[in-house]
Order: sequence, then structure tokens, then C-alpha cells
Amino acid sequence: MKLPLLLAALLGVAGTAIAQAPPAANHDLGFKDTPMLPGLPWHVHDPDRPHPPVVTPAATPGGAPSDALVLFDGRDLSHWTSHASTISKAGSDGPAEWKLGEGYVEVVPKTGDLATKEKFGDIQLHIEWSSPNPPVSTSQGRGNSGVLLMGRYEVQVLDPYNNPTYADGQAGAIYGQWPPLANPGRGPGEWNVYDIIFEAPRMDGDKLLKPAIITVFFNGVLVQNHKESMGPMVYRQVAKYVPQPAEDSLVLQNHNNPVRYRNIWVRRLGGYDEPAKK
Repeated sequence: MKLPLLLAALLGVAGTAIAQAPPAANHDLGFKDTPMLPGLPWHVHDPDRPHPPVVTPAATPGGAPSDALVLFDGRDLSHWTSHASTISKAGSDGPAEWKLGEGYVEVVPKTGDLATKEKFGDIQLHIEWSSPNPPVSTSQGRGNSGVLLMGRYEVQVLDPYNNPTYADGQAGAIYGQWPPLANPGRGPGEWNVYDIIFEAPRMDGDKLLKPAIITVFFNGVLVQNHKESMGPMVYRQVAKYVPQPAEDSLVLQNHNNPVRYRNIWVRRLGGYDEPAKK
């Protein structure tokens, strides 16, 4: 046989062998022959494990992503109601009484707190606030308000600039419990930003199964790192847990100081494929 004919014959046999070979396994999407993950119904790199939902980030820093609930966009207080102040007991359930400005809402002294109509448990919260300028008074009398998660667990709002006060009562503190790790606050009248991760406590009647856990970024600086709350906020006492609902309103505290808030949004948290939390 001439060489060209022999080469053609060999190539034909090889081509048939390649065509008949089984396709290689595609491991780009995962494996089924790997160990099971402890406590989960999935293999390591399991191709059947659900993928997380796509979330579109905001076009501008600090904006609400696509899966967030915007609680205040600077235009109206439709997500909010008034209820009796945690400090003065002024106000009652009813229409929100705080002042709407150009893109912000301002505390009106001697009215109630501001509470969301919707109730929440585990959340990611973004909120921006500013203390009055020029500043009035000192210590706890200067730009005092608070973000009360579930209406109970307070992250303190207070003028942070050159304003000595007790450490567990300054801006970024878990009030009465944990001082912030740093003070990155801006001056009076400037806008400060809190990004808060809150894990609600788990209760069985009056028995605490898991405490509330709070993480706080203050102007992009970590000031509370996965801290366990000792219980709902209380003044001059040691906090303790009492029976409470699994979800409750987010509350902005009226401490009779004209603090301003803007750009408030929240995301409910929970694993999309994790076992249900009890």
C-alpha cells in the first residue's frame, strides 16, 4: 500500500475511535462523588445545590439593592407610624409626626418615636443620620437618638465629634452594653452612615436559646463585631431577656433632639438553602 493510502486509513480508524469514545464528565457544574457536608443535604461542590438569587446592586454607593425594602427615600413616611417615645412616653400610635425636609426626616421634640409598620427579625439595615448644627448641649443631650432593632436593641445615635460621654453611650455603642471599637464619626450637620447586620434572638417562651447578635459599620469602619446583646436596651440597669415576638418594628428614637435621618433601607436575611432557623 502506498504511504498516502496507509496514512488515510490510519486517520480514518483514529477518527472512528475518537467519535465513539464516551464524552468526558463535565465537572464545571460540580460533583456527586464527594463527601456530604455536615448537617446539610448536599455534597461538597454539589451540582444540585440551589444557586443564590441574582441581586442588582445600586448604581451609587449607599443605594438600595434590588431586593431591599426602601423604608425612607426622602419623600414620604408611608412605611412609618408614631408610637409612644421610649424616653418621654410622649406620642401614641398614629400618623408619623416628624418633619419632612428636602430628602430627610427630622425628629420633632415631644412627639413619639418613629416605628415601621412592617415587622422584621434578621436584617441588613442601611441608615444615614446627622446631628444638629450648631450643636446644642453636651454629652447625652447633644444630638441624641437611636436605632432600635425590633424596637428593643439600641445602636446609639449621638453627636460623635468632640463630645465626651460614657463609652457605652457614645455613637456606635450598643447602648449600655458595648462601646464601639472606634469613633469614626463626622462633625455636626454632616451625614453619618450605619450599616447594621442584626440577628434576632431565638426564644422558647421565656427561655433564651440564642442571644441577639449585632454587627455595625460606622462610616465604613467596623465598630461592633458580631457582638452578643445582653438583652433589650435599658437605662442604668443590666439588660436581660424577656419573652418577645420573633419579629417587631424598627424604631427611631425621639430623644427630643432634632436629629435627621435619610436613605433608610432594609434586607431580610436568611439562607436560601439552609435548614430553617428555629
